[in-house]
Amino acid sequence: MKVQIQPRIAQPFRPQEYIMHEALKNAMEVAMALGQPLLLTGEPGTGKTKLAQKVALDLSSADASDFIDKPLVFNTKTTSAARDLFYTYDALSHFQAANIKQQGAGADILNTAGFIELQALGKAIAFTNEAGKVDGKKFSTKLPAQPQSSVVLIDEIDKAPRDFTNDILDEIENYRFQMKEQDNYLIENDPARKIVVIMTSNSEKNLPDAFLRRCVFYHIPFPDDELLKDIVKTQIGGSTNFTDTMLNTLLQKFEDVRKKAVRKPPATAELIAWLRVLEMQNFMEANDSKQRSQLLDNLSLLVKTREDLEAVKGLFH
Repeated sequence: MKVQIQPRIAQPFRPQEYIMHEALKNAMEVAMALGQPLLLTGEPGTGKTKLAQKVALDLSSADASDFIDKPLVFNTKTTSAARDLFYTYDALSHFQAANIKQQGAGADILNTAGFIELQALGKAIAFTNEAGKVDGKKFSTKLPAQPQSSVVLIDEIDKAPRDFTNDILDEIENYRFQMKEQDNYLIENDPARKIVVIMTSNSEKNLPDAFLRRCVFYHIPFPDDELLKDIVKTQIGGSTNFTDTMLNTLLQKFEDVRKKAVRKPPATAELIAWLRVLEMQNFMEANDSKQRSQLLDNLSLLVKTREDLEAVKGLFH
């Protein structure tokens, strides 16, 4: 069987076109005013992660801004430890390199700093300082020539072990950390610069109360009909060949799928991918029979389990 390779239709996210409704904007402004992290929950695909890109771009575009235009990102894993948010130390590589270089008793061991790299929040804290205030010889990460403010995204923080959030209470409140491999060298932020922290959670596990107390919380609800239509028009571009009538019909089908799905209702990101594929397949030019076939063939973009597929197939016959 010959498989035809189609051109890639996924488009890069354009943060300048992210639609931030008033309640979310207010929560972000409150978090910045208080100097606290914004903790976001909501269905996967509702824009929690993308918000950090939007905020970083907006803050960097302001007059006389010293913000970096992209967020510093920490992708939380089930194995993440508190230190990983600030820096990593590659002890194994250090040990191996030392053994290679060692030429007998008393030989110099490679500098520990070469195996320490700052991570998202560690960079943000260090980068706020004037040149010379932080000893760059303690780690391998290059410091900027001028102090910078930044947005930090800690993505899916609920994936981490419970100790992770318990162990960063002081650091997240005061924006400082120590490097135990460098005699507990302390790095603190310069309050003249800003650090904006956005955390996302899929609510897979409860976070400690002491941690939640230090955050501003906001739950992103699924968009209502008007907002959803605005998001779709923005993200699939003004050149879409869907008429308003057809777009309304497809959005209604999408809502029906969400109501019928048992395991995982599709989210905004899946809707946009679905509409882009239909556009690529010239859905508007197809006859009724072909359109029904296209809708059925592309259901896998909206539903991700066999149980949901069986539940919604009847909507497209």
